[in-house]
Amino acid sequence: MAEWELRPLSLGEILDRTFTLYRRNFLLFLGITAIPHLLTLGLNITQVMLTKFPAVRKPSVPVEEFQTRAASNGLMAFGIGGFLLAIVIYLLVYLFSQGGTIYAVSDLYLGRPTTIAGSLKRMWGQLLNLLGVTILNGLAIAALTIFLIIPGVYVACRLLTCVPAALLEDLGARASLERSWELTKENAGRAFLIYLLYFAMLYGIMAVSMIPFGVMMTMSARDPMMFRTATILMQVASFVASIIVGPFLLIATSVFYYDLRVKKEAFDLQLMMNPEGVSALPARPSIPSILG
Repeated sequence: MAEWELRPLSLGEILDRTFTLYRRNFLLFLGITAIPHLLTLGLNITQVMLTKFPAVRKPSVPVEEFQTRAASNGLMAFGIGGFLLAIVIYLLVYLFSQGGTIYAVSDLYLGRPTTIAGSLKRMWGQLLNLLGVTILNGLAIAALTIFLIIPGVYVACRLLTCVPAALLEDLGARASLERSWELTKENAGRAFLIYLLYFAMLYGIMAVSMIPFGVMMTMSARDPMMFRTATILMQVASFVASIIVGPFLLIATSVFYYDLRVKKEAFDLQLMMNPEGVSALPARPSIPSILG
């Protein structure tokens, strides 16, 4: 039996369920997000350790440019092969943390047992599919953002539920975007407010946690050892902020996805008649010209 009552929800109720799910299962979601992100943290710290910081920042060189040169120097230390490896690691971390969280939310929301290892393990068979969804989603949003920001934001809101659709309904890249476009019709405003709250939380926590180390970097620009230490601490602060706030958007997206299915497809009734899972889906209209 599902732990949560499946019924149409207001935006406030969606957010309330999101925070409640996160609070009750904090260690679960933290583990699903943190374990993959430890790879990126290790990669970033390694890059900092390999960076050769100039002994002294010249007064004519702004601190921001000094830091950028140091970061570029660190990337060059990896070489082309290392740079490509870093891209692969970043992609794997992103896909595992996203997919693992979506699976965990779905299991909890429908009253099924789940674990950190179980949620991450389910992603192995979905890596290529979710990669295709991510790339196609990014291209669709970027294509319109290049010309005007507002259409790009609108498309991002309409495609918010493409990842749950891909994973929970086993859809391909294009089909999952079409599915999200269908589900979020007349609901882009609610998706926008979910995004808005997420970014407000993310940048708020990042500012609080990273500003002290940014000040430390500025003040220690003439001391390579202190500058390196401040840079590492900033990487750690960024890691902590991202793994704490990151699950919020994915949990909210999953709850929003199920709410849309309840409202538009009576998913609650379908689940009552078929507790093992509902796979029958209505015809999916194509997305307009943005995807051809």
